[in-house]
Amino acid sequence: MELFDITDDDIKYEDNSYLKGLNPEQIEAVQCLDGALLVLAGAGTGKTRVLTTRLAHLLKSNKCFPSQILAVTFTNKAAQEMKERVSSLMGGIAIEGWWLGTFHSLSARMLRQHANLVGLSSDFTILNSDDTVRLLKQLMENENIDTKKFPPKAMMTIIERWKDKCKTPDKINMNDAGDLANGKLPLLYRQYQQRLKEVNACDFGSLLLHMIEILKNPENKHILDSYHNRFRYIMVDEYQDTNVAQYMWLRLLAQGAGNICCVGDDDQSIYGWRGAEVGNILRFEKDFNNAKIIRLEQNYRSTSNILDAADSIISNNNGRLGKKLWSDKGQGEKLVVKSLWDGEAEARWVGEEIENLQHKQISLNQIAILVRTGFQMREFEERFISLGLPYKVIGGPRFYERAEIRDALAYLRVVNQPHDDLALERIINTPRRGIGNTTIKTLYEFGREKGISLYSSIIQLIETDELRAGVRKTLASLISDFDRWASLLETESHYELSARILDESGYMDMWKNDKSPDAPGRVENLNEMISAIAEYNSLPEFLEHVALVLEVQNDKQGDYATLMTLHGAKGLEFDYIFLPGWEDGLFPSQKSMDENGQKGLEEERRLAYVGITRARKKVFISFCSNRRMYGSWINPVPSRFINELPEEYIDSSSEIDNYQTGRSSHWDSSGFSPSYKNSSAGISVTAKDYQKKISSKSSHPFKPGTKIFHKKFGYGSVVHVEGHKLDIKFETSGNKRLVDSFVTPVE
Repeated sequence: MELFDITDDDIKYEDNSYLKGLNPEQIEAVQCLDGALLVLAGAGTGKTRVLTTRLAHLLKSNKCFPSQILAVTFTNKAAQEMKERVSSLMGGIAIEGWWLGTFHSLSARMLRQHANLVGLSSDFTILNSDDTVRLLKQLMENENIDTKKFPPKAMMTIIERWKDKCKTPDKINMNDAGDLANGKLPLLYRQYQQRLKEVNACDFGSLLLHMIEILKNPENKHILDSYHNRFRYIMVDEYQDTNVAQYMWLRLLAQGAGNICCVGDDDQSIYGWRGAEVGNILRFEKDFNNAKIIRLEQNYRSTSNILDAADSIISNNNGRLGKKLWSDKGQGEKLVVKSLWDGEAEARWVGEEIENLQHKQISLNQIAILVRTGFQMREFEERFISLGLPYKVIGGPRFYERAEIRDALAYLRVVNQPHDDLALERIINTPRRGIGNTTIKTLYEFGREKGISLYSSIIQLIETDELRAGVRKTLASLISDFDRWASLLETESHYELSARILDESGYMDMWKNDKSPDAPGRVENLNEMISAIAEYNSLPEFLEHVALVLEVQNDKQGDYATLMTLHGAKGLEFDYIFLPGWEDGLFPSQKSMDENGQKGLEEERRLAYVGITRARKKVFISFCSNRRMYGSWINPVPSRFINELPEEYIDSSSEIDNYQTGRSSHWDSSGFSPSYKNSSAGISVTAKDYQKKISSKSSHPFKPGTKIFHKKFGYGSVVHVEGHKLDIKFETSGNKRLVDSFVTPVE
């Protein structure tokens, strides 16, 4: 029966009531049981329902026994949800015996039956991440490798990525390692794998690698054949997120009956940074003979304007299979694209819009702010706290609760008040200075006996022989640093001093040299904290502000707006979505594009698609004309993704503020015509309007030497002109590069 011939009349609900309510494409995906099938399930198209209904249909139609089904999910939570849903569709009957779980749990189940073939016994231990890092650290120390310069956690992450790519130690060459661990990382990898066998253990990556090794070995053909005979049907969820090792594992097992169904969305593949290969889903038809693709394109979540806007962006990607989502929920509201002066104005605008939604009786639980990177959260958190607007951070701690921020704050607290024992204890050996727990215990015991602080104890004990000479020298240097920094409070700006402290203490370099995936984000957060300090009149004022902020409890029960990263939002949905920071360099990420080129840009574009399609009713996108990043003001241009949004999907009631004169001008399709009014809310524009503004001819012929005024940076003079970009030397703000439309000539 052809897809378009399927109607409700063709379904015998008395026998197949579980199919009721499915659309034709979903029904075809459920009933197409034999051969290779890719269900290309767009955002909000009901893929989970299709997956669970298909499993129930396999059992209801007596195509196989539960033990002949292999169903793979990406999380244990998803596996449990699938089990419960299938049981419900089967009338509450508990389904037993099927192979349902994550790649790692299923591999572990298999490996325990064949462990002896890879030098393990069946009772092997599965190590957690802390155990693996500790084991690698031991091996590094045996090789006399500096674990400060090459942190074991960072080296372990690289080994994990090798495993994701199915690279065993014999497949690693020097090009893969460079100078990592003094060029010894391939050697350490071999030693690490050998050590795992010696202690009868596996890490997560080895579970897959060992099973691939077993199944590929011609001598174990009988084992592979047994799994081919066992698994008559294979189903895989979130196929776009599989890495190379998972792909190899699946290919080996699917060579039997050939009945494999993969469900996923190439347009939502956003985890390349942790090993996911979008190519796995893109080449599905080449990998499996006579493979069929069924596209689920009816979206049950969003309005048409939201879907059309998302499609207009994602259609610019070359690496995709292609689909067009549609909805019967009506056109809905257009997307709002808003340009603001800076990050502070952006946070203020988002807060105002959320309050407007509250006045319309919209629950905060239906509102989310999705940022590209964690450092963006700080300004939103502070604004929400000042408004008394309840919020929660999903996927990580609040900004000032992050470990690197607490460490940095501890340094500043000691400079501000040296007898803050808790702050000093936190960072006395961070970065590592060879000051261990025994030394700290000695210092505290001395302090209690004398009735003095930890700081005072150090000052007194470094003059005695009670501590080792090396420790005395280290502590004396640390105290000298704190005394010097404190003396600079009177002569140096608290902003510059804070940056100096993090640099001279070695704390900033500790994270800059850390090669773990989260290290760059920590550096960004530290720079954002320094930017925040500049907004306060003094260091004590800033520290008091932080203390008050941390008193606000993050109770996740009740009505709260959600603040999280775009990566963390996949799979979630809200009525109203705010997408701030859509500026080239921030989003799309310059780092992603620099490291991965076109591939990186396309993944960033998929991330934009994911962000927009989280919304049911309305999307708010914003970008800034000025943003403080890495301790300096920059003047970003709007994200190229904004340019990819057609005007018909964007709110066209645009107002352009002239920040120098307090006037705002209305734009029309022919350019802009004067229509002035006072405004401080920012700029609400379509992407093309904004591009017209920055590309239009300036009314003033700027040239080197021209005196200008800028609302934020004050008076200055033009040093160099490059098109509409001006290099300007400001009297108090240093050198900046600005677009000419944002400065006013001074006659």
